[in-house]
Amino acid sequence: MKKIFMMEITQPIGTFYIGKMLAKDIVKISTVNQRKGDSGHQRQLREKRAKEIAMYCSDPDATFPTPIILSIAKEDFTEEPCNIPGIKCFSYVETKKIAELLDGQHRVAGIAQVKDCDFELPVIVMFDLREEQKAYVFATINGNQIKVDRSLIYDLYALNEGRSPYKTCHQIAKIMNSDIGSPFYRRLKMLERRENVTETISQNIFVTKLCELISKNPQQDAILLKNGRLLEDNALLVFRKYFKDKQDEVILRILTNYFGAAATVFKKEWNNPQKYILTKTVGFSGLMAALSDLVPAGECAGDLSKEFFIQIFQNLKQRLRQENSALTSEFFPSSSQGATKLSKLILDSSSLSNFS
Repeated sequence: MKKIFMMEITQPIGTFYIGKMLAKDIVKISTVNQRKGDSGHQRQLREKRAKEIAMYCSDPDATFPTPIILSIAKEDFTEEPCNIPGIKCFSYVETKKIAELLDGQHRVAGIAQVKDCDFELPVIVMFDLREEQKAYVFATINGNQIKVDRSLIYDLYALNEGRSPYKTCHQIAKIMNSDIGSPFYRRLKMLERRENVTETISQNIFVTKLCELISKNPQQDAILLKNGRLLEDNALLVFRKYFKDKQDEVILRILTNYFGAAATVFKKEWNNPQKYILTKTVGFSGLMAALSDLVPAGECAGDLSKEFFIQIFQNLKQRLRQENSALTSEFFPSSSQGATKLSKLILDSSSLSNFS
């Protein structure tokens, strides 16, 4: 038998108890009643999410402050004498599946994948709930959550003292948005708040697309760096080597040259987002996608200057004229297909340049 000390809490739904348990003990006693047909209330387990949580457990700053909620039959939790005011003591069989997970399925599944996981988790125990009450608790917790905007998440990475892909990308976004000489000066919606009509690309999109050129798994890379581990190379990620070598200024310079060239060649389109797509999400996404091939080409030529990129965009401009096309939503719809079309056209145009 194992003992647990808990505090009693009374709310409209009834009385429940809050305490703490070792993560491995929760794994031992809990089950999940997933929704199948007309029974069960839990969603299906997302293995990817569970693996992300397992990886997160290796973060030296890992934290799980939100309680795991368990439904348990009163007969499986025996109340024991306790002389601590306001505290109750219960005993239970630690090798028996006595608890049904009402909230925390993915946390528990992820933690279960970690060997020797011995940290504590807050738990809430609710006794003798009917099936409709279990479903109500689950629906209330998961149905009323408001997702935090990704731009705010990226902004908060700046408070981290260590390095991470998201922090670097956020810092580059802030510099490019605030530097009067930058092609993106006052063009990014920082924290998703538009303060100027020229702000047509969200901080979220800018950071996300830039991070895709640095890391396949930014969270994992951040944890590895926290633990003093080296990041693996990946030639497909064109800015990864610069990030690994702490050459964030090189990434910034390449981006400034690249987008500065686009703004120079397509001045009218760059400064008129109401009519053209170049400084909208579809245009920015297409431009960023093309960098995966353009940066290696420029490195081979020993030239990633603004002039190098100007030649490419001049070729693109000529190509658009030849095809009687324009950088508008008529030819590049606001979708992934539109971004892919623009990226392909840029790369086709770049083949006209001399990289050797």
